[in-house]
Order: sequence, then C-alpha cells, then structure tokens
Amino acid sequence: KKLVVLALLGVALVPSIALAQEGSLLVRARAVYIYPADKSDAIPSLKVPDDAITVSKKTIPEVDFTYFLTKNIAAELILTYPQKHDVKLSGTNIGTFKHLPPVLSLQYHLAPEGTLRPYIGVGANLTLISNVELTVPGVGALDLSSPSVGVSGQAGFDFKLSPKLFFNADAKWVMLRSDVELKAGGTKVSVVRVDPWLIGVGLGYRF
Repeated sequence: KKLVVLALLGVALVPSIALAQEGSLLVRARAVYIYPADKSDAIPSLKVPDDAITVSKKTIPEVDFTYFLTKNIAAELILTYPQKHDVKLSGTNIGTFKHLPPVLSLQYHLAPEGTLRPYIGVGANLTLISNVELTVPGVGALDLSSPSVGVSGQAGFDFKLSPKLFFNADAKWVMLRSDVELKAGGTKVSVVRVDPWLIGVGLGYRF
C-alpha cells in the first residue's frame, strides 16, 4: 500500500517538477508587424469621408515577459519603445505621431508540457500617444487624445527547440482609439480607430 501511495504521489508531482525544471519565467524577443485597421469617422465640414485617416504599417522589435502562475495559466507583458507612424488624410501625408503600447495579458496554455504549446489570451493595453505633429492645410494643427485604454486578444504557440529555447509565433488584436482634435481650441473633429493587429515571430528562453 505504501508503494502504491508513493507511486501516485510521484505521478502527481511530475508536472510540478517539470515546471520547476523549466522555470516560471519565459522571456521572448520578437519582430512584430503592426497592421492598423485604418478606421475613422467622417469630417463633414471638410467633406472627408469615413476611413480617410490612415496610419502607416511597420515592423518593430518587441520584448515580452511571460510569468507562469501555474503550468497552464500565465501573465504576459509586452514592451517596446515609442513607435513613430506616418498619418495620411485621403492619401495625403499630414504628419506623424508616436505611441507606446504596453499590453498585459492573461494566457491559457493548452499543452504546457508538449513540444508544440499553443495558447490563447485576453488582456488590456494603456497606449500613450505623444509627439503629435499633424497639420491639415486650410484647417491647422491637429492633436490626438491620450492615453488610449482598450482590450486585447491573442493566440499563438511556442515550439520547443531545446530544454529552454523556444520558437514563438503570436497574433494580437489591440483596441487603440483616439479623438482627433484641433490644437487651437480642442474641438473634436473625428475619431481614429487604429485597432492594430500585431503579428510576431521570435525566440524565447525559459528561466
């Protein structure tokens, strides 16, 4: 009976031991492609139609830290430096702005001990918008409201290359919206919904 009990305890402890051996912290470096939704409200006074305000696409470096609370549940924080985007109005360049979009997600890992480890996650972002340099001829300088607070969703996988090294692919959707205002007086003229997809690939190391 003692041997049976010990065997059962050993089976129960295997996942915990495996998690401890791999460590609770996974750090990744990724290249991320930002694909904005390019949705905006019309500006009737300027005869500007819906979705005329567009934001440039670009690839950026990103670092994220994933901490495993259990073998299946983890919290992920993604970080980068302020990113600069070009803005166009009906195809004409009207300037640039920068944004810093940290995202915190709670993830569920479906196969935490497999070679292929898919996961899904939901979270929130607090996007800080700065260095707004937007001007429309005949209208004047524009500003963007900051910060933008929104939800996020993600799906991805880690592929185990060695005991601690992983290949990662990840897709996130982030709600990022801002009021477009006249700098002189602060009158709201439109709402831009950047709402980008963030498509990333990279490598991770588990400590």
